[in-house]
Amino acid sequence: MKYYIIAGEASGDLHASNLVVEIKKKDKKAEFRGCGGDLMKAQGVDLLKHYRTMAYMGFVEVAVNLRKVLGNISQVKKDIVDYQPDAVILVDYPGFNFRIAKFAHEKGLKVFYYISPQVWAWKRRRVYKVKKSVDKMLVILPFEEEFYKEYGVDVTYVGNPLLDELAKFGTANRSIFLRRNSLDEKREIIALLPGSRKQEVMRMLPVMLKAVPHFPEYQFVVAGVSSLDKSLYKRIMGHTDAFFVENQTYELLQNSSAALVTSGTATLETALFSVPEVVCYKATGFSYRLAKWMIKVKFISLVNLVMDKEVVKELIQCDLTEANIVSELELLLHNGKRQRQLLEDYEELKDRMGNAGASGKAAMVICDAMKPNR
Repeated sequence: MKYYIIAGEASGDLHASNLVVEIKKKDKKAEFRGCGGDLMKAQGVDLLKHYRTMAYMGFVEVAVNLRKVLGNISQVKKDIVDYQPDAVILVDYPGFNFRIAKFAHEKGLKVFYYISPQVWAWKRRRVYKVKKSVDKMLVILPFEEEFYKEYGVDVTYVGNPLLDELAKFGTANRSIFLRRNSLDEKREIIALLPGSRKQEVMRMLPVMLKAVPHFPEYQFVVAGVSSLDKSLYKRIMGHTDAFFVENQTYELLQNSSAALVTSGTATLETALFSVPEVVCYKATGFSYRLAKWMIKVKFISLVNLVMDKEVVKELIQCDLTEANIVSELELLLHNGKRQRQLLEDYEELKDRMGNAGASGKAAMVICDAMKPNR
């Protein structure tokens, strides 16, 4: 079978590359072409475009680069026609991939969508586009399956690829991690995860660092990513008594007693490592008012969304203050009842998420659907 697969950012490249590996195990004659990154290319995907030339995020950036975005869409459509795949596999990246789904469906191709955009949170009308253009939705959060079924979409929960990454990671050696980063073996660690985008880090890290003087018996460690310049972190941290590690988030979480985490996938990762956390989020005034108007969910953190209740405290916008951060950290670190309840909820969360193997399950669904007798 010939598959055309599209991922538009780094996380999509990772998950798509793992999916390609699993499809090849089940379909020995599988061929792949599409758009993505170095990880997909390493697994044999013939790339038309690298995601670096496609990754425009947010309304303003897309509007400024609209001509390039539309040009990319046109090139991909033409390439699909020339390649004549048996199926198209789309990985997240909704603004781009919804257009390709419609096009591929109109061309009579099987369309699979792996990793759902957050249509359940906002722009719910997009679910009708999914129903019309996507043959199979493969989702990675338990509640997404129920959501799509309510709208009559053919959907399967395959598990979460985060569980695969955690299983691969295993256990970090604490002594090696501490020595490598000049950390004190006698003091417990509080992790600061300010996000992976520049604007996020600029908004979130200064607020998080305000907690440092209130907990002199702990060492605060900032989780940096290599996609951002180290000087950005150093400039914000200034002379604050905090440490910095780069591309070691899992090692950091595995050795932390608590964490301040910017809303996003990291909230779920932190919970899966059983680290007590406070979820933090702050946007510009306009963006926050717009989000409040459009978003239709009770919580912003994936932990609370999966559990459908407040498991972790969310400090959002005006509530994200120094006093509130300090108060919530105090509870996590020194209130035994709060700690026990949180860890019990984390165990239930893990049960709901299921086991590792999302890529393998997704590949099985795709390959079964592509068999001639289906």
